[in-house]
Amino acid sequence: MPEHRRDMTSILQLRDDFTRFMLAYRFGLDEVMTKLTILRDEFNYAHSYNPIEHVGSRLKSPDSILQKAHRKGIPFTLEDIKSQMFDIAGVRVTCAFQSDIYRVRDLLIGQQDLTLLAERDYIAEPKPNGYKSLHLIVQVPVFMSDRVEPVTVEIQIRTIAMDFWASLEHKIYYKYDKEIPAELLAELKDAADVANALDIKMEHLHNTVLTIKGATTGDSSADMQGLVPSQQLLEAFLRESTPAPQATDDEPDTH
Repeated sequence: MPEHRRDMTSILQLRDDFTRFMLAYRFGLDEVMTKLTILRDEFNYAHSYNPIEHVGSRLKSPDSILQKAHRKGIPFTLEDIKSQMFDIAGVRVTCAFQSDIYRVRDLLIGQQDLTLLAERDYIAEPKPNGYKSLHLIVQVPVFMSDRVEPVTVEIQIRTIAMDFWASLEHKIYYKYDKEIPAELLAELKDAADVANALDIKMEHLHNTVLTIKGATTGDSSADMQGLVPSQQLLEAFLRESTPAPQATDDEPDTH
């Protein structure tokens, strides 16, 4: 076979392999997003409080994957990229309060088909610049047509205040081409401390309100509209499903 034909065949094979590689990560992302959507909807409809405020996801582009592999010195093979790069598929969960973060974490890790590979708690030990978040590296099985593919997904769980700070820090980080002036770094750290104080204050207020109201359960009937039968239908169903009392010797059947 001519050299150029062999090269073209290799390129086409690599393209097909990379497409399947990216599809597996997209499907793995969908699996984790489905789990979180189910949890969020269950809390909306069946509980008095929902710890999940927002869920978002992103999949690195092929160019971003190869650029990061080059920066990190990862060999340009799909197996090496898969075994050494853990943020190709990413999910971000935003919660109202810090305690919600660990509640969501426990709910996810408790699922049988989700395996925790690594955990980095930047809330207990923030980064020097003030960054706070809980990072989970998990593995989820993806059932393809010819195999079961274990896919790694990074999950970041943070409060609204943490997410706001991280979003602004990210913009500043790239505006200064990753070389942020020292005085600006100090201000960012101060802002992170303010965000943390706000988290603590708001959670304290939340718990105080619950204590005053004695609220351990809530009325979610408004959210349940369309999922629960009306009161009249429930009563009719109970009447139909309740067996009639059996006749006794003392109460002869008159029919």
